[in-house]
Amino acid sequence: MPDIQQQADEKVFAGRALVAGFATGSIVFSDTALSFWGGVDSRTGEVIDRHHPLSTQVLTGKILAIPGGRGSCTGSSVLMELIMNGHAPAGIVVSRQEEILSLGVIVADEVFGRSIPVVQLSEDDFAELHSIPEVTLIGDKIIASRIETAPGFDAADRTYGNSIALTSRDWSALNGEMGKAVQVAMRATTRMAEIQGATELIDISQVHIDGCIYTGPTSLEFAKRMRDWEGRVVVPTTLNSISVDQMRWREQGVSPDVAGPASELGEAYASMGARKTFTCAPYQLSSAPRQGEQVAWAESNAVVFANSVLGARTAKYPDYLDLCIALTGRAPLTGPHIADNRRASLVVNVSGFVSRDDMVYPILGYHIGKLVGDEIPVVIGLETWKPNLDDLKAFGAGFATTSGSPMFHIVGVTPEAYSLESIVGSKIKASYEICPKDIVADWRKLNGSSVDAIEFVALGNPHFSFDECERLAALCEGLAKHPDVKVLVTCNRATFDRASAANLVGKLSDFGVEFVTDACWCTLAEPVIPKSVDTIITNSAKFAHYGPGLTGKALRFGSLADCVAAACQGELKPVCPTWD
Repeated sequence: MPDIQQQADEKVFAGRALVAGFATGSIVFSDTALSFWGGVDSRTGEVIDRHHPLSTQVLTGKILAIPGGRGSCTGSSVLMELIMNGHAPAGIVVSRQEEILSLGVIVADEVFGRSIPVVQLSEDDFAELHSIPEVTLIGDKIIASRIETAPGFDAADRTYGNSIALTSRDWSALNGEMGKAVQVAMRATTRMAEIQGATELIDISQVHIDGCIYTGPTSLEFAKRMRDWEGRVVVPTTLNSISVDQMRWREQGVSPDVAGPASELGEAYASMGARKTFTCAPYQLSSAPRQGEQVAWAESNAVVFANSVLGARTAKYPDYLDLCIALTGRAPLTGPHIADNRRASLVVNVSGFVSRDDMVYPILGYHIGKLVGDEIPVVIGLETWKPNLDDLKAFGAGFATTSGSPMFHIVGVTPEAYSLESIVGSKIKASYEICPKDIVADWRKLNGSSVDAIEFVALGNPHFSFDECERLAALCEGLAKHPDVKVLVTCNRATFDRASAANLVGKLSDFGVEFVTDACWCTLAEPVIPKSVDTIITNSAKFAHYGPGLTGKALRFGSLADCVAAACQGELKPVCPTWD
């Protein structure tokens, strides 16, 4: 490392290089975490999260300073696309251990030989960047000025696995004795383990891959390279939603230019041995893990559900690390894989709800996610609510949208929180009180349009369950859909087949509901969502948050009953809910 202090009289911050490198440029600063998936355009580098303070800013060539990522595991894929198409930030500075974005850089480095630096600062040093216009990143240092060259610095000087207790098989993989795909996979896994501070790897029993979502040509090229390098999964592996309905895209009017690469990406993963489950809700499958089972799941809502509701153990795995673990069967022993790391550090007391509908759960999860950041909360006050699995799915999806945390606990509801004392850690960092008026502001925020007219109803983010199909059919019974409103449900193939056998699909089709399998709302666009549509209503806090940036449409948020009412009337007056 060169003597950086001698190169500038400006202040030098000492940090931790999550990915070592050199970059210089002007700062784009925010104290709000950012999800790159749904938050940054993978083609242009523009921030498209319309609820984020950096909305409309272009990150290309800038030094992005954010506390860290949040939300979707696909952020790693978006960042890798940006690195490869030349629209990435020049470097990234974070205030907490960042894994999703770091992994995107690591895979770009290992597979394509392209990289950007990622440096972690203390919270106090990070806050100082707010008033600094330009910085230079060199290794683990940040200089408060622009420096065009870094003499003596070489990010290519790297070793693998030296701080981790690896087995002889791990070393064989790392040394290339098991093929190039496995070698690349083990290199990425050990680099991530070092970032996480893990000292060993563990065997895992199954993987859910989120990296099969098409984010651009690089996502496809990655899968093809790993396939052509003879990659093959060594544990049971399921696939997340892809970007098209493989079986119906032609009748839906999707262009082959869009459907072709997206379908090819899913096939590339399938050719490596993964199952064509194509669902963002793998917990609905018969292969869902048991309590205590060590797994490696990606897809933010699935990770949160697996840890919180099923009691399985998984970190929040970024896209591409999921495939790496599937190819090796090995994952870092860190985070929620360790029992003590699953304890709550925050307490959230919910009170004052005299009445409630199915809007409460997604908004409550969304609100709590914003409060906790990366910390694990335990929620009290819901012991008598008796939420069902779909309520917990909606809560978890909202929570995963605004939080970087891998899980939550609800006393008397989730399996590890049979009492408050059983799940809190040695030190509670903070306690929060939430009453109905606290989440009304989130309801208003998610209702980005005040117009009454609604042309489209979007259901199934995450994927609709069989029980939700039953409930929707009951709500639609005896009613007539407005001819100018389109109603679309996304679900997995297994749910669709089961609902078809129970004649639910037939009943809903008679009402006018259309179904899409394989894809979900975070990947659907025109023509599935017609260009003529101005306003969409959904019962998903996740889609209400990401939808404006992903679709360019105005979003309304409501209960499932609200969505049916809008489908029948072609309009719905936005009436603020009262739960107290």
